[in-house]
Amino acid sequence: MATPLTDFIHDAREGLARPPRRLPARYFYDALGSALFEAITVLPEYGLTRADARLIRAHAAALARRLPRRVRVIELGSGSAVKTRPLLERLARGRALAYCPIDISRAALERCAFELRGLAGVALRPIAAGYEAGLGRALAGRRRGEGALLLFLGSSIGNFEPEAARAFLRRLRQRLDAGDLFLLGADLVKDRARLRRAYDDAAGVTAAFNKNLLARMNRELGANFELSGFAHEARWNETARRIEMHLRALRRQRIRIPAAGLAFTLRPGETLWTESCYKYRPGELRAWARQTGFKPLAEWRDRAWPFTENLWQAAEA
Repeated sequence: MATPLTDFIHDAREGLARPPRRLPARYFYDALGSALFEAITVLPEYGLTRADARLIRAHAAALARRLPRRVRVIELGSGSAVKTRPLLERLARGRALAYCPIDISRAALERCAFELRGLAGVALRPIAAGYEAGLGRALAGRRRGEGALLLFLGSSIGNFEPEAARAFLRRLRQRLDAGDLFLLGADLVKDRARLRRAYDDAAGVTAAFNKNLLARMNRELGANFELSGFAHEARWNETARRIEMHLRALRRQRIRIPAAGLAFTLRPGETLWTESCYKYRPGELRAWARQTGFKPLAEWRDRAWPFTENLWQAAEA
């Protein structure tokens, strides 16, 4: 049976055995990584989370009008749910509301419970799991007449390769009932200098977040990465329309990861590719909705930081 640790070992073995060496971005989010990401979201260079929150506040009432009197709100990768609270407050007016935050980080879920303490009318049901396993658990036992609102906020969809993203969206649709709603956040293409600053801030918080992945492998997999031997890099790939986060080796290093049965040499300048953050063009996700079994209902766009919230409905099969 797979466990988070066995998955980590498998992905380290598969991703790091040969160049280009890569790891899935989900391994950023241990307790320290989750805390560092929360710090990133309030940095002046990183406007994405504030744009997300502005759109949620601005359109919460419009979203509430589309929901039945009993609804289950399910959030993939909730983190601390700070930006979700205003939406929950609005949705809880006059209806029975259950909120199921899903996150692989138990520390993030504990913070979520703290942030939502005292929120009247909301039954909190946190789930420590990956996206799809957590969604299955969150939807289990739904009662007749109980609607579902699925949230995938921020721009986490951008961490998937495009075809993998569409396949993921199709699988989400298969778990939902026709008529269920889905609110999907997506970051838009913008000036490359602005994007680079957002992923390589002056205070070095994003660099610490990136390097914590190496520290986590040292702690959990017995690896021997020397954090001082790596530099954080954020690269804009114009052709693919994505920010790439890398850790670049500053010197030759012999790396050993005993738990994965892996040993390899990093040359100076060689990188570990840790995250891709795809950016979208306005309207692009409407086509994705139709391709993956959803009906696009609305696309709300923030002007200060080009970003969209996309409201979709699960279409009839």
